[in-house]
Amino acid sequence: RVDRRQRQMCIRDRSDTVVAKKWFERIKVPHTYVILISILIIMTILTHIIPAGQYERVKEPISGKMVVVPGSFQFIDTKAPGFFDIFLSLQKGYVDAANIMFLIIFAYGFVYVLVKNGTMDASLGALVRLVGKHVQLMIPIVMLVLGVLSSTMGIFEEVYGLFPVFVGIAIALGYDAIVGGAMVYLGVTIGYAAGTFNPYNVVIAQDVAGVTAYSGLGLRIAVFVVFEAAAIFYIMHYAAKIKATPEKSILYGSDPYIIKEKSIEELTSIKMTGRQKVCLLIFFVTLGILLYCTTQLGWYIDEIAAMFLMMMIFAGIASGYSATEICKTFIESTKSMVSSMLIVGFTRGILIVMKDGMISDTIVYYLVSLLSETSKYISAFGMLFLQNIIKFFITGSSSQATITMPIMAPTAELIGLSKQIAVLAYQFGNGFAEMFWPTSCALGCGLMGVPIDKWYKFVTPLFVIVLLLEIVFMTIAVTIG
Repeated sequence: RVDRRQRQMCIRDRSDTVVAKKWFERIKVPHTYVILISILIIMTILTHIIPAGQYERVKEPISGKMVVVPGSFQFIDTKAPGFFDIFLSLQKGYVDAANIMFLIIFAYGFVYVLVKNGTMDASLGALVRLVGKHVQLMIPIVMLVLGVLSSTMGIFEEVYGLFPVFVGIAIALGYDAIVGGAMVYLGVTIGYAAGTFNPYNVVIAQDVAGVTAYSGLGLRIAVFVVFEAAAIFYIMHYAAKIKATPEKSILYGSDPYIIKEKSIEELTSIKMTGRQKVCLLIFFVTLGILLYCTTQLGWYIDEIAAMFLMMMIFAGIASGYSATEICKTFIESTKSMVSSMLIVGFTRGILIVMKDGMISDTIVYYLVSLLSETSKYISAFGMLFLQNIIKFFITGSSSQATITMPIMAPTAELIGLSKQIAVLAYQFGNGFAEMFWPTSCALGCGLMGVPIDKWYKFVTPLFVIVLLLEIVFMTIAVTIG
């Protein structure tokens, strides 16, 4: 009788599980534009609820950055954005983000030429013959290289042009666009967040907080190793799963990039022609120029976009295309990128609404006020989560450092924490939230051509893992003082 009752309970549990699973699968995430326009409307409403305010800012003599004066916050009178401003902000957002939007078009135009003339497939065939069946090792290699460069030199925007390159490579190797995009985006994002010598987040934050530059290096190296390893394992697990069963790809049934997939056997049989060798040389020269000029000559979005446009034309000429064929190929490439490109304008419009409503400083003021009269551990965790929330409203790493650190660092001391804890909380909250908040990751999704709802389905479990690891390292930091 007991066994019968247990079997009935097990059957009922399995039935409930199946029903819950079917209910969950019926839930449809809204279109990317619906999500972003909803956020835009919410932010506009908040400008009428949250009073406008700002901190006084002064120029920091050493770094030259404008930093917040602690205790200087004051409410101000300003006109909150209205209904028409919702649409006006989108127009302003597209204008303001035009350089990034055209970078997306030109970068993919260059890659599209290499795909269309067969250079990409022939190159991948040579790579597969070189590494044999271990093509999955490309994932940790790419992520570690980008992670180290980002952690030490602070590269981030410089990799924008690499998104379509590695998306094309990943798809040609039998993965999907998420694998290719995540290799670049998560590799550089985690490296940036787990900065060791990063001058744009660690050094600025430590300078503003009054902490010795590059102090606490041992803990930050451990952070880099653990977080980068977690991301690499996560992507490799997903890549192996969809390699074995393509139907399990989050993007299954959609094709954000018009690239013909080939099997490993087909790739290894392709021989490279003379024209393709020239195009491959152009490809590596482009990457070399990108690395050198962004790190040594101060190139930014405009120069990178112009370089890709120029190299697209050179690749077309090397392919034997006429001027008309080059133009037609470029037009073909833009068709699959329009949707991704437009996402950037939506995201910038959200930031413009918050800037016009002047609510960012007010939100920081209210959030930091919550930390008073709490224990050390609760305060440390509070700083961590507050920095994650603030990242939604302030996307620039230097901006977040100069706004929050003059407030967070003294607050940490009053509570009995080291200023280094405040720096670590900023470093985690500013950097790792980059992969999740739509105001930050929408640009990455646009560059890799992945709908933001698909990206969330992929990255949310990893983001939860990252949050748990952040809590672990914050606990360690508070314990060791």
